[in-house]
Amino acid sequence: MTQSRRKFLRNIGGTAALLGPLSSLAKIAPSDKIRIGCVGMGIMGFSDVRDSLTLPGIELAGVADLYTGHLTKVKEVYGKDVFTTRDYRELLERKDIDAIIVATPDFWHDTVSIAAMEKGKAVYCEKPMVQQISEGHQVIATQAKTKAVFQVGSQRVSSVGLAEARKRYLAGDIGELVMVEAHMDRHDALGAWQYSIPPDASPATVDFDTYLKDTARIPFDPVRFFRWRNYKAYGTGIPGDLFVHLISGLHFMTGVAGPTRVYATGNLKQWNDGRDVPDVVMALMDYPGFQVNLRVNFADGGGGGEFTRLVGTEGVLELGWDSFKIRKHKLSAAPGYGGWDTYNTWPKATQEAYVKEYNEKYTPEQRQHPVQEGESVFTAPQGYDSHIDHLANFYESVRTGKKVVEDATFGLRAAGPALLTNESYFQQRPIKWDPVKMVVVG
Repeated sequence: MTQSRRKFLRNIGGTAALLGPLSSLAKIAPSDKIRIGCVGMGIMGFSDVRDSLTLPGIELAGVADLYTGHLTKVKEVYGKDVFTTRDYRELLERKDIDAIIVATPDFWHDTVSIAAMEKGKAVYCEKPMVQQISEGHQVIATQAKTKAVFQVGSQRVSSVGLAEARKRYLAGDIGELVMVEAHMDRHDALGAWQYSIPPDASPATVDFDTYLKDTARIPFDPVRFFRWRNYKAYGTGIPGDLFVHLISGLHFMTGVAGPTRVYATGNLKQWNDGRDVPDVVMALMDYPGFQVNLRVNFADGGGGGEFTRLVGTEGVLELGWDSFKIRKHKLSAAPGYGGWDTYNTWPKATQEAYVKEYNEKYTPEQRQHPVQEGESVFTAPQGYDSHIDHLANFYESVRTGKKVVEDATFGLRAAGPALLTNESYFQQRPIKWDPVKMVVVG
C-alpha cells in the first residue's frame, strides 16, 4: 500500500463508513493473494495494473498485448519474470491467474470477457462494457451461466463523493429532478485521442491481423492500432469514452435504469485526420420525469473544461469526480407581485385592493421571496482515489463473493445510451430504448 493511501486510511475518521471495501481490504492478510492478468497494456491497462498493485494481496502474474513494446515495458516496470504473451488465451489457460483485467480496445471487450469467464476467471472489464448492444446481452448471459465475478470499470460508482451525493439526492435536497446537463470539453491533441505512435511500429512488432478481429481486413496501419478510438470499427467514439462516465454516475445516483429516447447531433470540426467519428457530439435523452443534455467538444478554443449539474425544483447539485456542491433555491409559497408584472399596469385603487387581498392570503413567511438556503460542499479527503476504490470493490467481491458494485446489467444500461448516441448520430434520427429490457424499440 502506498504511503498516501495509508495516510488516507489513518485520517479518514468519520468518513470511513462510506468506504466499505477499501477499509476491509486494508485488513486482509498479505498471504491472501489474488493473482491477476491483464489483456491490453495500453494507457488503461497500465493504470489498472498499477493501482491494483497498491492494494494488499494483489500480484501480477502475466499480461497479454499485441504490441511487443508494451510487453517489454511491462518487464521493465514489473520485472523480467512476469509472464508476457501476444495471445490472451495463454493467460486464460494459466491456473495461477484468478482474475483478468480487460483493457483492450472496445471491440474486443466482449470476446475477452466471455472467454475469461468461461475459463473460471473473475473479470474487471473497462468501460464501455461492450461496443454493440447484442454483445452486452451475451456478456450478461455468460456471467449468469458461469456465476463468475464480473465488474465494469466505471470508477464513479465507487466514489465516496458520489455515494454521499446519492444520499443527498435521495433525501430530496434538490427537490424533484428536472434536468441534468453535463459537458466535457477539450482543446488538446492527446485529449482528442492523437496518441503517440512508437517509431518501431511495424508488422513485426504489432500483430495487426489478430487485432482486426472480425472487422474489415486492411493492410497494416499503425494509426488504426494506436489511435483506435478515432474509428467506429474499433471504438465507440466520444459517447463510449466520455458520456458513459456521466451516465454511470447518473444511474448510480438516481437509481434509474436509463432513458426511453436518445437523439444526437454533432460534427467533425477540427480533427480531420482520417477519423470517422465526430469530435463534437451533443445528446438529448428523455429519462422518466427528467431530461439529460450531454456535450463533448474536442475543438473548444476556450481551452476546455467540464461540469455536471443535476437541476431540481429546489436546488442544484454540481458534481465533481469525488466532490459535489449543493445550492438550494426554493420558491416561496406566495408568487410575488410587481417587477416585470401586469400589476404595474393597473390603476392605483386596483393595486391597493390586490395588495390587501395578497397580504391576507399569505403570511409574512410565505411572502419571503425567494427562499435561499445557502450552499453545502463535500470533498473527498486528501489522498483519496476512486479508481483504486473501484478496484478494491472488485477484489473484495473476488475474495468474498459479495455482489459487485457494477455488474454486467448495470454495465449495459450505462453503455446502452452511449451506444445509442452513436446510432442516432449516424442514422440522423431519434432512437427509442427500453431501459429495463435493454433493447431498441421500433
